Amino acid sequence: MFIVNPMPAQIAPELVTELEKCEVATIGHVLHSGFVDREIRAVLPGKRVAGTAVTLRIPHADSTLLHYLTAYVRPGDVVVIERCGDDKHACWGGVITNAMKMAGVKAGVIDGPATDFSEIVKVDMPMWCRGPSPITTKLLGLEGAMNVPVNVGGQTIEPGDAVLCDESGVVVLKPAQAPAIAARAIQMQENEIKLLARLAAGEKLPDITGARAMVEAKLAPAT
Repeated sequence: MFIVNPMPAQIAPELVTELEKCEVATIGHVLHSGFVDREIRAVLPGKRVAGTAVTLRIPHADSTLLHYLTAYVRPGDVVVIERCGDDKHACWGGVITNAMKMAGVKAGVIDGPATDFSEIVKVDMPMWCRGPSPITTKLLGLEGAMNVPVNVGGQTIEPGDAVLCDESGVVVLKPAQAPAIAARAIQMQENEIKLLARLAAGEKLPDITGARAMVEAKLAPAT
């Protein structure tokens, strides 16, 4: 059977702008949860995108609901797909890539493989997945669920969550929490620029961070 729920409210454009200033790895200094499995990797290097999670659960070889979804996605959405452990069938290929790009979708995040990577590159469609597969899904018309909570890369993702993706990985945030996390990450990145300037001026990293003092305080006194 199919489950089709309404499209979620989109996160504010201002929040998207702030999130796209953040490196996922910087948020990794702030949070320990919300990150999808690191084996879900970027196909295109150097991309950083944020948007609203639109979720899909499509088990085994049936991608009918993914085709259906292409008529409903909006500019600013990030399509997040649970594959229920299927690492054989690629549900996302060249036609889906073009349809999603034309609809203004920011990215795809798949807990499984994709295919037609050359088309992903050609269309410049940001994509995170578990690698390529030549074996594709089919239009079987059997089952799937749209805009339900999904498990992708070990994280529960709900429709309407904020998703941030870059070359380091993917993190999912609740919209209410995302502004504070983004502000903290941006401040950390600005502090890092200042730290690099101090290094360039000749200071040593352990003196700036306090690592030297920590180590030397633990050293046994000379006898």
